[in-house]
Amino acid sequence: MKSKHRHELKTNELAEWLANFPQWIKENQKTIIGVVVLIVVIIGFYSWKSFKSAVHEQERLEFTGILNSVSEAKMLTMDAQMRGNNDVSYLLLQRAGDLKKFADKTGNDNIAAIALIKQADAIRTELHYRMEDITEKVLTEQINQAKTSYTKAIELSSSNNSLKAIATYGLGLCAEELGNFNEARQIYQDIADNPDFEGTATVSQAKLRLKTMSDYEKDIVFLPAPITEPDITMSPQMQIIPADSNMPLDMNSIGANLPFDINLANIISTQTDSNLPDSNVPIE
Repeated sequence: MKSKHRHELKTNELAEWLANFPQWIKENQKTIIGVVVLIVVIIGFYSWKSFKSAVHEQERLEFTGILNSVSEAKMLTMDAQMRGNNDVSYLLLQRAGDLKKFADKTGNDNIAAIALIKQADAIRTELHYRMEDITEKVLTEQINQAKTSYTKAIELSSSNNSLKAIATYGLGLCAEELGNFNEARQIYQDIADNPDFEGTATVSQAKLRLKTMSDYEKDIVFLPAPITEPDITMSPQMQIIPADSNMPLDMNSIGANLPFDINLANIISTQTDSNLPDSNVPIE
């Protein structure tokens, strides 16, 4: 009986709560809405964080793959040069295009700056690796493309001094490759003097470049090879005395200039062979 009575009380309480539920919601409407909004925000925050982490991981893998492909293009180009195969330096320009596309779509300014720096490096490297002759027009166009990428990287990396210094150093290299050595020297000096760049590895590179720039400004002149005197062995000359019918022939003086003993030859020629028949004896 007691158990049945308790069950009836609980049923009555539940029915009463359900009957008063609309009124309770109306009275606590603001509190309920606040709690629901808070729950939605928490769920959305963790969902967005997970999604963003997944996107960053995918971007990181894509970027790493592109950088690896740049290294592979360099190796293939150098291998083709050593084997004497067709020029494949154009692969570096293709990878440079991939880096530019990646920089344009990523939402991270620092990663975009790195991609643009690597793109500019690939464009400049292709000029050094190309096997065919490069015209002044092609050189100027490609170096200007690299300068544009370095400049954009400087803008994106305004809060990252290391990246900004690297991109600025790239502009100095571009100036050198165009033959503007005074401009390049000023860029390197600005890097060395900039307190924002203090402590970065680029400062040491800029100072070293300033010390060695004069070696790159000089034109290389190949001196003519020294003339070597040929090693000619002079053979002994033989003095030939013309015959004079009015003068007796001095056999001893001639024999002294000959490589054999002419007196010995005369002796041999005057000897007779006992086995030969006498010229006065008729041959039967």
